[in-house]
Amino acid sequence: MSKLFTPITIRGETIRNRVFVAPMCQYSVDDGSGIPTNWHMVHLGSRAVGGAGLVMAEASAVSPEGRISPQDLGIWSDNHSEAFKPIVEFQVAQGTTPAIQLAHAGRKASHTRPWNGGEALSPGYGGWEIWGPSPIPFEPDWATPNEMSMEEIDRIVSDFATAAGRSVEAGFKVLELHLAHGYLACEFMSPLSNIRTDQYGGSLKNRCRFALEVITAVRSRIPESMPLLARISATEYMKDGWSLDDSIELAGWMKEEGVDMIDCSSGGNSATQNLDPFPGYQVLFSARIRKEVEILTGAVGLITDASQAEQTLRNMDADAILLGRELLRNPYWPLKARDELDGSDDLWPAQYVRARL
Repeated sequence: MSKLFTPITIRGETIRNRVFVAPMCQYSVDDGSGIPTNWHMVHLGSRAVGGAGLVMAEASAVSPEGRISPQDLGIWSDNHSEAFKPIVEFQVAQGTTPAIQLAHAGRKASHTRPWNGGEALSPGYGGWEIWGPSPIPFEPDWATPNEMSMEEIDRIVSDFATAAGRSVEAGFKVLELHLAHGYLACEFMSPLSNIRTDQYGGSLKNRCRFALEVITAVRSRIPESMPLLARISATEYMKDGWSLDDSIELAGWMKEEGVDMIDCSSGGNSATQNLDPFPGYQVLFSARIRKEVEILTGAVGLITDASQAEQTLRNMDADAILLGRELLRNPYWPLKARDELDGSDDLWPAQYVRARL
């Protein structure tokens, strides 16, 4: 049997295979409420039908000002958790483990959707005030974030914890914290976006303090048996910026605070990053963190075929494979991958088996 389709148990949750659907923003909440729609039911549900072991809902803001765009998902009220329930129930009925990524966009918040130009939205024109660790914009022509006070830091840590509780109420079985791609926690970690001189700036441990406080607060609000994942940018591809060595140190601290798996991505915190992606270009990050920290890792990034995913697992470079754009192109990729690797149709829904051959 292939490694890719071997179950994996994380804390108290056994996931049927190691194909994880990466969180991918859909920008499809047209009324600005943050509440999931029929689009999200079909988007997430079709990938559950498609055989993935875990299906993760996109970055869901823990507060309204934490959204990237007005069309982002959120989970800052009981109405949000109630709206997620039927989506989660459908996924569970297909044998998939439902997960959600909790997020705050920080200085990258308040923009139009990518296909509408991705331009900054100012207050009064559909946008809102943005916040970050320091008053440094992502790009020179972007809005300058307000520097967060201690009270605001405490509030957002609390927002993450409350959102985690609402995620449990909605029925999600796995949580992931978005600590990557230049969003709020990532901004705190990097010396290029954090020039604070208090306990949240300066040393590596201080710059990681916000992320670790979020982890501690969230872990305290979810069942002991519930897996907690964290997505990080393993490097930001910038001179004197966040590095893989920093990520290895951080991963050790996160493990101590109760994180079970590191979702190893990269980049996103600097508009001038020097990134040259190639197939599986982030696997080396997963491999080093897995080996040096002895923690479960997920590999993500230009992994597109079954043999590539299988070899990554057999090389012990990762414990799970997160697929993004490949599953946008083909939600049923796991069905064909299972067939290709194991000659089995056991993931195929009965309604679809006639189309297997």
